[in-house]
Amino acid sequence: MNKKLKTVLIILLVIVLAAMIPISVLVIKPAYALNHNRANLEIKTAAERSVGSDAIHFLNTGSSDAILIESCGKFALIDAGEDNDNPRHFEGLELKGYEDEVVAYLKKNAAGEDGRVMLDFVLGTHSHSDHIGGFDTVIADDSIDIGRAYLKEYDSNKVLDYEVEQWDNQEVYDQMVKALNAKNVPIISQPDSEPFSLGNFTVTIFNTTDEDNEKVGENDHSFGVLLEKNGTKIFLSGDIDNLSGDEDRLAPEIGDIDLLKIGHHSYYGSTTSNWVQTLSPEYCVVTNNKSSADPRIIWRIERKANSAILFTGEENGVIAEIGDNGSIQFYNSIY
Repeated sequence: MNKKLKTVLIILLVIVLAAMIPISVLVIKPAYALNHNRANLEIKTAAERSVGSDAIHFLNTGSSDAILIESCGKFALIDAGEDNDNPRHFEGLELKGYEDEVVAYLKKNAAGEDGRVMLDFVLGTHSHSDHIGGFDTVIADDSIDIGRAYLKEYDSNKVLDYEVEQWDNQEVYDQMVKALNAKNVPIISQPDSEPFSLGNFTVTIFNTTDEDNEKVGENDHSFGVLLEKNGTKIFLSGDIDNLSGDEDRLAPEIGDIDLLKIGHHSYYGSTTSNWVQTLSPEYCVVTNNKSSADPRIIWRIERKANSAILFTGEENGVIAEIGDNGSIQFYNSIY
């Protein structure tokens, strides 16, 4: 082997080794960081929790969202989990549904003395089955009453052809609207940004925009919900991502928060460095199993915010109890 060839090979080897360093950090760092931050967080079981406190319940519905808001005996439901329906009979949509589990949880944790559940409002962040699929079952239940619904009108002309042709966005949207109409629940499709109250929480709905009318993924139409109590701020991201620049636009409006529900279950396109750094959450909840989360995003959360991260799958659901003094107490094993 001549000297010139040997030099080239050494240079190539150095380049390969240099490239492997960030990859190894990406794989190893999250596991260490998560174990470290999770270990420092005091978590009690739901059986130890006092009834009636101000709380956000993140249900364990696989890699889907169902979030119950509770304050002063008032309740609201943000998304309702994946459903068992597969109206278009696509193999890829043969998914485990959680609608029955969501209904059972509501009846156990939000029912009054008469056994009825009153939800001041329900909100479907966007028309994907892993967010609103279970709503038709929840709404249709005879013992569940609903004051109003926030649901953006689904427009297939503004959604990528792949989703229109291969997913059941239209079907789950139509099912939810039909169930709401059957109970005469008013639907607010374009909520303004005016804050309103739910018990001790101040609620503000953030709306992603579609002003350019380009076709995008339905995630780009997702609502986000900000909850505030005595200076404590919680942001529920739905499936907001940054593929259309929504995180960059919304981050300065939201500002520093205490607890972040990670957008899109920590999958590709969400939770950019700028988003995490601007919001700087002390705690994060991922509505997913740890094994399914994108390690690059989990690493980014750790590196930019040094947050304690809880996965609803590993914790079997998470309750965040919001105290009067800025404290947040977490509970797991919520079923």
